Amino acid sequence: MAERKKILLRLDPAVHDALARWASDELRSTNAQIEFLLRAALADRGRLPREAGAMPRRGRPRRDTTTDPEPGPEDAPSTEAVDVRRTPPP
Repeated sequence: MAERKKILLRLDPAVHDALARWASDELRSTNAQIEFLLRAALADRGRLPREAGAMPRRGRPRRDTTTDPEPGPEDAPSTEAVDVRRTPPP
């Protein structure tokens, strides 16, 4: 993977706060949100270079369902009834 470019970006504090809230809502860092929005704008206008790599995947890897075993009886929820009401001692 090619080294990623580092840039200094000056933003109005209110714009930065709005971006940070939006990024948080979408579980991204502010930096990843800015890159996501820039890529979307470039793609919408047909200016995203073909050689631009995909956005790096961050966070927990997705679960691979093709290698997981079938759920067994031990994975099934319990059918045993449990009385959780408080009863006075006898």
